[in-house]
Amino acid sequence: MKIRDIVAPIEEFAPLSLQESYDNSGLVVGRLDDELQGGVLLAVDVTEEVIAEAIEKSCGLIITHHPIIFHPLKRFNSASVVERCVELAIKNNIALYACHTNLDSTQNGMSWRVGEMLGLQNMEILQPTSEGAGFGVVGILPSATDEESFLHKVKQTFSVEALRHSALLGREVKRVAICTGAGASLMGEAKASGCDIYLTADLKYNDFYTPDSHFVVVDMGHFESEFCAIAILFDILSKIFINFALHKSAQSKNPVRYFV
Repeated sequence: MKIRDIVAPIEEFAPLSLQESYDNSGLVVGRLDDELQGGVLLAVDVTEEVIAEAIEKSCGLIITHHPIIFHPLKRFNSASVVERCVELAIKNNIALYACHTNLDSTQNGMSWRVGEMLGLQNMEILQPTSEGAGFGVVGILPSATDEESFLHKVKQTFSVEALRHSALLGREVKRVAICTGAGASLMGEAKASGCDIYLTADLKYNDFYTPDSHFVVVDMGHFESEFCAIAILFDILSKIFINFALHKSAQSKNPVRYFV
């Protein structure tokens, strides 16, 4: 089976045409017409630990959410983790494929999955970009809850060690907006949606002033918001292919540490 056969259902679900202009989704290392050597490993990021895991599990393809090469490389001399990862992959005949902003924006993609995990109903796209696609979602909880209970649910559901948030408003939470990854740019859309809470990541200091008591903004962490990529990719591939080993990475870990 060729690598192009493996990634075809992923691209059917999340077409590469949906990726942002700055992105580098698709096959980053390897050739689409190469035969798959071994199994497939799914992870959030390509790291040296993830590649070592792929070698140990005899995987010839690593599929991640984030592309290992995001900015042009000028040399390969093992001076950076990106260079070392690419070198390791090439030396061990491991192809690297990324499904990034196309998985963020496709229907039933990243934000949709987070919404499902929180029980949101009647979800709609927060920022439409093209027919049926766009970034973020907004939906309704089955029953209203208080703000602290909702924050506890986020922590438990996504194994978040610490949440950053704007001032709690003492209101019921019913309508929730979500954008996985860096979602500060969708703050205006969140306000326009009439949400009670906007759940996202990678917020800066001044972003916590932006809600201006209209809603509560919550930063759940970039990795925590996007770990669901592994489950989405697994669901796509496991329903179609049963003739090769498909692994969820045990070494796909959050690079951020919390001292609490």
